[in-house]
Amino acid sequence: MFDYATLKFLWWVLVVVLLIGFAVMDGFDMGVGALLPFIGKSDTERRVLLNSIGAHWEGNQVWFITAGGAIFAAWPMVYATAFSGFYVAMLLVLWSLFFRPVGFDYRSKVENPAWRSFWDWGLFIGGAVPPLVFGVAFGNLFEGAAFRFSPELHSSFSFTVFDLFTPFTVAAGLISLFMITFHGAVYINLRTEGVLQARARSAALLSGSLLALLFPVAGFALAHGVNGYRVVTGDDPEGLPNPLAKTVIRVMGGWLHNYTDHPALWIIPTCVYLGLFLAILAMRGEKPLVAFIGSSLASGAVILTAGASLFPFILPSSLDPNSSLTVWDSTSSRLTLLIMFWAAILLTPIVLAYTGWCYRVMRGKVTEQLVHRQDHTLY
Repeated sequence: MFDYATLKFLWWVLVVVLLIGFAVMDGFDMGVGALLPFIGKSDTERRVLLNSIGAHWEGNQVWFITAGGAIFAAWPMVYATAFSGFYVAMLLVLWSLFFRPVGFDYRSKVENPAWRSFWDWGLFIGGAVPPLVFGVAFGNLFEGAAFRFSPELHSSFSFTVFDLFTPFTVAAGLISLFMITFHGAVYINLRTEGVLQARARSAALLSGSLLALLFPVAGFALAHGVNGYRVVTGDDPEGLPNPLAKTVIRVMGGWLHNYTDHPALWIIPTCVYLGLFLAILAMRGEKPLVAFIGSSLASGAVILTAGASLFPFILPSSLDPNSSLTVWDSTSSRLTLLIMFWAAILLTPIVLAYTGWCYRVMRGKVTEQLVHRQDHTLY
């Protein structure tokens, strides 16, 4: 029913959808965690913030796990190379995520201010560090990872963890962090009231403004300060996986090649500002659900902007551009992609329907009165 090239492209689309789902669904609860010590001034206020995401944060992490599983199954060469090269960064994300389940479960079990403050900052780490590291990792995709393949397709690396941090990659990390904190602040505005809602609006205005300022700076750097990659010959969409069968060059402004060839793609980065404007305007107009839709649009547009710039590259190589991994030369077999495609088509609507039902059932404001009434059952 689908040829090999079509399946490769469809799986690129599905992975991007999963990453957007992760940013939108798990992003807001990470944003709440990152804002927890700053918006919540008292223990009760912080419990309100925690319980605004308490019913959903574990389910939201399924998007992250599913995205990792999809990359492993659809792009095994990318998975193996990226997890080998960015091993320290991945461990940093994993260790920071450890604070989340332990912090949620144990924070409120002991009525000791020092104990609870420790876990509040632990939850801050679990909310702020992963998006920062993911953003730095995405920045390194644009600059290229220092790896190459031997003729036998054995990968080798030549960099340290400190090489991952450059002005551009740090800017990419901050964009990711501001995106998540903006989304989290908009969610707090949706689920709380009173003083917490007012502080969330201020936090959203600050983080949204920083995102709006830094996003075009990163785009200018891509156009004039970072060499992009372009395939010259040999990248056959119907071909079998072989990253060394193509010729790749690096040129200044190469990451804008897709946008110059397809001007309609400029709609995507425009949606970042449309989402930011919609969210801020809706918060001022007392329409928190519309604001959440706007912040979701902005988050999805940021990720899709990066994906559209990189396409067809997934993991470029700075040591040997010809070793770069693309959508066309790093995928699994056609049969594997086809089986997984139908599994995704059948199961994804079920997951979305169940998730929507959960949010509908557990909708409504979380208040200090609710926390006091259910003191021994809530986080």
